Amino acid sequence: MKFYKVKDHEPSILPDGEWEMTWSDEFDGTELDRSKWDYRMSMMQLEHPAWTDRGVELDGNSNAVFKIMEKDGRPVSSQLQTGYNYMDQPLEKTTFGNEHLQWRIGKLHENKFTQKYGYFECRCRLQQMLGWWSAFWIQSPMIGATLDPAVSGSEIDVMECFKPGEVHTHNVFTGGYGKDMKRAFVGGGYDHEDMTAFHRFGVLWDETGYTFYVDGKEDGHISDYVSHCPEFILITTEVKGYRHADHQPIPEAWEAIKAGDTFLVDYVRVFAKKEK
Repeated sequence: MKFYKVKDHEPSILPDGEWEMTWSDEFDGTELDRSKWDYRMSMMQLEHPAWTDRGVELDGNSNAVFKIMEKDGRPVSSQLQTGYNYMDQPLEKTTFGNEHLQWRIGKLHENKFTQKYGYFECRCRLQQMLGWWSAFWIQSPMIGATLDPAVSGSEIDVMECFKPGEVHTHNVFTGGYGKDMKRAFVGGGYDHEDMTAFHRFGVLWDETGYTFYVDGKEDGHISDYVSHCPEFILITTEVKGYRHADHQPIPEAWEAIKAGDTFLVDYVRVFAKKEK
């Protein structure tokens, strides 16, 4: 591993080799760059009751601040993405020729940024309290459109934190999210005692699979379900409980709101290997 210096910012820690940075957000300034990010508001054609487009602010010190907050009497938080999953957009009624010919896909959107292969890295400070969770991941715009991940891609979970201080296994999902879904996982299980510390989470994605890193140290490799198509980036938070049968937030979500808990992202960077 080696350091990649970025002026006036914390360096990246990259795998060996020659790299060039192809995309980044250092979260400078005071407003989120909407040319790079959009808010994810829907999942699998349904608007999500706990996602908002007002839950991310820049603090003026090069951090994106994700907040858990109250909106319309319920806890909410935000999800950011540089592209779009074709199955997420809510369905709007259309017909092709006759009333019974309904196109079952919502409006498609141009992706803001996608890349095939490379090193994807996020430096962040995890949320401090129960009640919500955070993640840094990569997804194909057309995951599940075929049974072949090389053609339609996979979901690559670089970091998921469901409990403060603990990092979940790194996952790769393919085949969509129905009967054809398949999963591989590796590593994770980190328990970070210093809750105030920032950590780097990264994945090297190439033709052989996915190698995951935490703070510059390798944390496992997955050679299954290798995507060979461009994918987009997501940084997401979500209130716990809404995916349960009763669709209600857990009590700890209200405690996190009261305490003003936050999830901080210092930067997101993407690299590609230099052409020889």
